[in-house]
Amino acid sequence: MSRFPKLSPDEMTPVQREVAAEISAGPRGEVRGPFLALIHNAGLARAVQQLGEQLRWKSKLPPQLLELAVLVTARRWTCQFEWFMHEKLARKAGVAPAIIEAIAQAKMPVSMNKEESLVHAFCLQAHTTGQVDDATFAAAKQLFGLDGVLELLALNGYYSMMAMVLNSSGIPLPEGEKPPLAPL
Repeated sequence: MSRFPKLSPDEMTPVQREVAAEISAGPRGEVRGPFLALIHNAGLARAVQQLGEQLRWKSKLPPQLLELAVLVTARRWTCQFEWFMHEKLARKAGVAPAIIEAIAQAKMPVSMNKEESLVHAFCLQAHTTGQVDDATFAAAKQLFGLDGVLELLALNGYYSMMAMVLNSSGIPLPEGEKPPLAPL
């Protein structure tokens, strides 16, 4: 049961309706997932939505690596909803099933290419220590440029925030779905 009730348009303030319309008109297509909670603070929902749109749909990172970073983050926070939604997107983007399964089990994937290994290491370091070591940073800079490194850092932060919103708000999985991740 969600701690933030789903608001109908009649229950929304004019600003909430405006932000809901903006979200629905964008690539998300509707107010769903963490935005069911975030819409309770319209200004925050607007800012978070804009950042998410930039990171997810305007990123210079290939979708495969972007979704890999999201899965590492979802696993870090055991965010069932985030994993449920992005596991499908990761498969569609070309992340190998064996890599997805290893991350789900909090194990080191064994058959990653150079770029996947780098993104995986980068994300694990960011989530474990709050920073990335010099060698990993340099490798990411070489591969993605400084703007790509910032996108990767921001992806980790953005999806960590979304995981906290989802986990704390109690937004349920779709009807009939079971939590895909075991607790760590």
